[in-house]
Amino acid sequence: MASEEEGVRHTPQDPAAVREQLDRILASPEFHAPERGRRFLQYIVEEMLEGRGEQLKAYTIAQAVLGREASFDAQNDPVVRIEAGRIRRALERYYLVSGGSDAIRITIPKGGYSPHFSSNEDRPNAGEATSSLNRANKQRSRQRPIAYRDFLLPIGLPALFGAIAVLAIIRPLEAYLSPPKASPGSAASTLESKTRIIIEPFAVLGGTAQGMDLAKGLADQLIAKFMKVENLVVLAPGRSNTETIGPLFSLQGSILVESTVLHLHIRLIDGADGVVIWANQYDRDMGGQTVLDIEDEIATRIAMEISSSRKLNAAASDP
Repeated sequence: MASEEEGVRHTPQDPAAVREQLDRILASPEFHAPERGRRFLQYIVEEMLEGRGEQLKAYTIAQAVLGREASFDAQNDPVVRIEAGRIRRALERYYLVSGGSDAIRITIPKGGYSPHFSSNEDRPNAGEATSSLNRANKQRSRQRPIAYRDFLLPIGLPALFGAIAVLAIIRPLEAYLSPPKASPGSAASTLESKTRIIIEPFAVLGGTAQGMDLAKGLADQLIAKFMKVENLVVLAPGRSNTETIGPLFSLQGSILVESTVLHLHIRLIDGADGVVIWANQYDRDMGGQTVLDIEDEIATRIAMEISSSRKLNAAASDP
């Protein structure tokens, strides 16, 4: 006989309620996923509700959602795994920010692509669990026989406090218990040595859905690349007006998609005086390549060129 946990994992909730929860997630501004990611989530949920969860493999998803051909090889093309990871993080953020009280929770456990559905009733009540634990502890304490150490506590505790008082007179306890603290001047010097960069949202010329997906994906890739650069701090967009320590730069750009050709114009601006210290243009034919590969290749080149730019290093070293 199947356990209750197995029932939660493999038996979906009421299909109508699950579809209503899916619509709520897709309509929420806190669910940060591009259009292809939304199609991905909708597809696997519908397949699960229709009883075809065992068929949710990378090969079938790549063909049904991402438009891959029959020659698709999941071992050499990780696009499905990458997209599933993005959807997992987007779902976690949604339930953390605004969906915590939703009746149904949709998740995609790691190691597969079949979604799981659970309800608030399936998750244990923390208050009841804590109350039961407290009652059990009290019951055990009443039943525990008196031990020899129980007689030593009235004597041992005053002796311990007396020893601490003697040590405090001879030498402050802080010298024994606290590690040496860095001076404020040293901490400020460390912050001032780091260059700060803001990845601004790219402007999408033409307002196409494909261009908007590319702009969002490229910005995410750039954040990931720049976070690996030593002595560089990546700030969230909209922080340029806040008071910061050290050099501050802003990375801006625009994207235009014409048929299968991508045009990207990008520039790096010094936040101190608004001077453009680096700029470049990237044109890519997207035919025969995945969007993720194009985003990763362009983001890698931009990160390498900017991090090794002599103008950036010179501007960052100016007082």
